[in-house]
Amino acid sequence: GWTGPIAKFFEADAQTALTEALGGAVGDLLLFVADSTRVANTALGQLRLSLGGELGLRPKDEFRFCWVTDFPLFEAVELEDGTTAWASSHHPFTAPHPDDLDQLESSPLKVRARAYDLVLNGFEVGGGSIRIHQRDLQERVFEAIGLSPEEARSKFSFLLEALKYGAPPHGGIALGIDRLVMILAGDDSIREVIAFPKTQRGTCQLTGAPTHVSDQQLEEVGLRVADPPKPASSQVSGDETGDSTQQ
Repeated sequence: GWTGPIAKFFEADAQTALTEALGGAVGDLLLFVADSTRVANTALGQLRLSLGGELGLRPKDEFRFCWVTDFPLFEAVELEDGTTAWASSHHPFTAPHPDDLDQLESSPLKVRARAYDLVLNGFEVGGGSIRIHQRDLQERVFEAIGLSPEEARSKFSFLLEALKYGAPPHGGIALGIDRLVMILAGDDSIREVIAFPKTQRGTCQLTGAPTHVSDQQLEEVGLRVADPPKPASSQVSGDETGDSTQQ
């Protein structure tokens, strides 16, 4: 029978059905995550990678590639007021799948994105998307994520104006060279192969960056360094010992 903290939440019939569905046998370990789809998928994905490394299920002497496609174009996000809105899963310039355009307004969460990831041995080593190149479609996507026409023009008028004159279909991909080197070297941490790893404070131990910027360099790019804010002033009354201080 089942043992473990989660067993009490499953009746005998449910335990039997799950065991059969998963091909379980005595001595097997079944792992569950109960949460929203996004949280559960993320947690189980990390668990799978962790166990794969610890149990030696992820080979270090073989290279197994796969493409991940048909990502959702949008994801649901909960706002501070408790309402739900849609946000771009990749970025708001990712093209929707042409077969799903009729669901853009009615069922946005069912719309697939023309986005793709390249995965090697369980690690993402590249990703990108085909971009939107029609102004009317870009405006529909902006509206789906809650941008009014006025906001869209205010923030992205340069893009909408350019698309009005026509743009060819285009896309791209970014490859993670450091991640590829990590896999080829048989390491588990990308920090082992990054040429200039940063500390948690964003500083480089090798070069000492960031360092002082000269006035001439700032002037060339039209920037200035602002003075740090002064601490709140204090008003002190009483004798010089400061026995009565009012902030």
